[in-house]
Amino acid sequence: MRTSDGMFARIRSAIRKIPRGKVATYGDVAYAAGFPGAARQVVWALHGSRGLPWQRVVGAGGKILLPGIQGAEQRLRLQSEGVAFIGLRVDMKQHRYAWPMLRKKRGKTHR
Repeated sequence: MRTSDGMFARIRSAIRKIPRGKVATYGDVAYAAGFPGAARQVVWALHGSRGLPWQRVVGAGGKILLPGIQGAEQRLRLQSEGVAFIGLRVDMKQHRYAWPMLRKKRGKTHR
């Protein structure tokens, strides 16, 4: 197994954990998978993958980054899951998914 295969497997696993009605940014998924700063690799992991809830991964600030009809399909899929939009962006305050393990880490105070 190549290193990128293991990385992509962890990224895909993180994407599968995003529940219906929630979204995560490409950066959120990379961080949750253990690869902070690897948002571009999330895009590559999604490429050619079947059976993933791809529509639940959006750009920073809730922006749909897919062009044309693909972007329209992503918005429709998200709306069918109950995801609300403010203009062209997902209402991230309401719909951003926070992995349980990350909430614990971010909640700790460092001295």
